[in-house]
Amino acid sequence: MSDSDSGDKVVWFVAGIAIGATIALLYAPASGEVTRRKIAKKTEKGRTAIADSGKEMYERGKDMYEKGRKLADDAAEMFERGRKIVESTAANLKG
Repeated sequence: MSDSDSGDKVVWFVAGIAIGATIALLYAPASGEVTRRKIAKKTEKGRTAIADSGKEMYERGKDMYEKGRKLADDAAEMFERGRKIVESTAANLKG
């Protein structure tokens, strides 16, 4: 499972919680004002959870990018060293 799949599942899970909570509040025996306040609080909690999840996914993506970049730099350096070895070996064989 990729990080993207995990992130999508987290978002849908949080959205499901928010929808379920909203439906439960709508059927709860409370006044309209109290219900609206509860919905607003739950919505804010959901928004915060999604924002936190997004920040975490961004940080993980940034870390993965940096690791990939380092691997690419290391591979390029190894390639260059190998090329120099081949060139020097070829020059030694000719001379």
